[in-house]
Amino acid sequence: MSNFSAILTGTGSYLPSKRLTNDDLAKMVETNDEWIVQRTGIRQRRIAGPDESTATMATQAARNAIEAAGIKPEQIGLILVATCTAEMVFPSTACFVGAELGIPGVPGFDLSAACSGFIYGLSVGASFVQSGQYEHVLVIGAETLSRVTDYTDRTSCIIFGDGAGAVVLSRSTETNRGVIHANLHADGRGGSAMQLMPGARHPINQEMLDQRDQYMKIRGREVYKFAVEKFVELIKDAADKTNLTYDQIKMIVPHQVNQRIIDSAMEKLGLASDKAYVNIDRYGNTSAASIPIALDEAWRNGKVQPGDNLIFVAFGAGLTWANAVVRV
Repeated sequence: MSNFSAILTGTGSYLPSKRLTNDDLAKMVETNDEWIVQRTGIRQRRIAGPDESTATMATQAARNAIEAAGIKPEQIGLILVATCTAEMVFPSTACFVGAELGIPGVPGFDLSAACSGFIYGLSVGASFVQSGQYEHVLVIGAETLSRVTDYTDRTSCIIFGDGAGAVVLSRSTETNRGVIHANLHADGRGGSAMQLMPGARHPINQEMLDQRDQYMKIRGREVYKFAVEKFVELIKDAADKTNLTYDQIKMIVPHQVNQRIIDSAMEKLGLASDKAYVNIDRYGNTSAASIPIALDEAWRNGKVQPGDNLIFVAFGAGLTWANAVVRV
């Protein structure tokens, strides 16, 4: 049994420069700024340009994380990319990232757990590091959701944005630091609540295009109820499994699903709303990218310090849900 820890040595993120505001959306569908803010907390989101994609954004976030970790790309032993908007069906997005980083031969693969994907990737990456197999593992969450969003559907098009976030997990003998807990779940019975259909079950054909079924489909009320319930469950589980009191938790970094969902869950837990790091107002819901983007922003803004206990929580299509506890 290994005595290694997987510690976070660097974070990075990338967001496209193009902003899509609520007023911009009001020109596309029947909506307005007040309606969107009241229901989601979102004021704007970033949208990938013609020359940007999941792989290009993932690569830039990775470069920033590698630089922050103080290592060189060739020291990375494994690349994991969590995404539900992969660069292609194959090759994997991770292969594109490895090529752009100039590290041929380094293994890489993608993980698909939708909005829970980054925590899934963090857990898998930490296991490789803790086993001693790799010294440094790159875990990325990256999404280009604008390419699969139906901008004629006002209930879903207001939610999503594009971006990427990354962390470097490094091997350490400091057993009181790093990823100290992760808990992953899935229940395929709820898969129809959120889905992106094109694939082996539903190959793309003219009928699909005519019905606009090539875009994401979401049943909002089901998702809302599921997310609030799981948010509370996951925070309690993370604290219980690590014997941490809420006072010992410096920050909760949630998947940026919806401001109302986050606020409702924090209220149910009896926690101050500012204990959760939220940036959904500026970036929208970026699925697997949302936690690493928020983490990088908090880290670079000095809101995260050595010794801090952080809880990550996420829930998404699958249905999937997950939590992790990281001691910086």
